[in-house]
Amino acid sequence: MSRILVIEDDRDIAEIERDYLEIEGYTVEIEQNGEEGLKKALSGSYDLILLDLMLPGIDGFQICRKLREKLEIPIIMVTARREDIDKIRGLGLGADDYVEKPFSPGVLIARVKSHLSRYKRLTGAEGPKSEICLGGIKLNTETHRVYVDDVEIELKNKEFELLLFLMINVDIVFNREQLYERIWGLEAMGDNATVVVHINRLREKIEKDPSSPRYIETVWGAGYRFKA
Repeated sequence: MSRILVIEDDRDIAEIERDYLEIEGYTVEIEQNGEEGLKKALSGSYDLILLDLMLPGIDGFQICRKLREKLEIPIIMVTARREDIDKIRGLGLGADDYVEKPFSPGVLIARVKSHLSRYKRLTGAEGPKSEICLGGIKLNTETHRVYVDDVEIELKNKEFELLLFLMINVDIVFNREQLYERIWGLEAMGDNATVVVHINRLREKIEKDPSSPRYIETVWGAGYRFKA
């Protein structure tokens, strides 16, 4: 699994980033000092850097410039500074993306996944995985098709996204709030009861007996998980 270095002097923010990334299965290290963060990053043992701009001693711009002289891995800048000139400067120094604080953890995770996947494809480290097969379910992200026991079923967009997320994170329990944030994110205007409705609809479509689900399990008091 990919290793990520978080260079962030605000411990609370760094730990939030680490917690959400570790839920996704990434190995994460935190460094609060800019100079030490630069040394660690240059060790070459990381696959992606999350880099704050406002750091004591040496700022994120200088770190980004020095990293780009040696490394090609993705660098995502995370900062409260909103001026366009800062974004342009950061991207000009070689940053791959820019996330503003306060950020949605779901958006941050999506950006991390996207850049890691793109980097691995470009370097040939990992080919694109368009198909996931677990149990009797086969899901294809390119064709947007789902088959259960070789029979195609029709899913609406959010049903597909929810099933895909659960299958990618097989055996991991997510509560309604986490699922709501990950799937509906910033566009969401309802409440997390929507998750229950979509879970029930998914079960009706993929389970032989929705009242006794084989795939999407309810973990009472905790949330839901996909069983392989």
